[in-house]
Amino acid sequence: MADIGDLPRLVVESYDLAKAYLLQETVEPAKRLGRFAGVSLGAAALWAVGGLLLAVAAMRTIVRALPDGVYFEALGYVMTALLLALVAYLVIRLGAPETADAVSTEDGERS
Repeated sequence: MADIGDLPRLVVESYDLAKAYLLQETVEPAKRLGRFAGVSLGAAALWAVGGLLLAVAAMRTIVRALPDGVYFEALGYVMTALLLALVAYLVIRLGAPETADAVSTEDGERS
């Protein structure tokens, strides 16, 4: 058993250990999570800009392929909107897993 004279030293050691533990288990993982979130948001922004530029290029290509005229230009816009809706549907449909299949019990039945 420790002497009463060792109590201040033990309190200081306990404080230092608690501080080091908190830094190791909370602050450092939070910093890593913040870096990961920042990189992920930057990548998402770049993908969004790239998708927007590809959509504009597709629209200009479709409009240029059609004959001249205001109505054909409007048709090109509509065709581009339909094409983008189809691409968005495919990305959502093929990219996301089925949530009904993911939630199941041990015996394979849904609850």
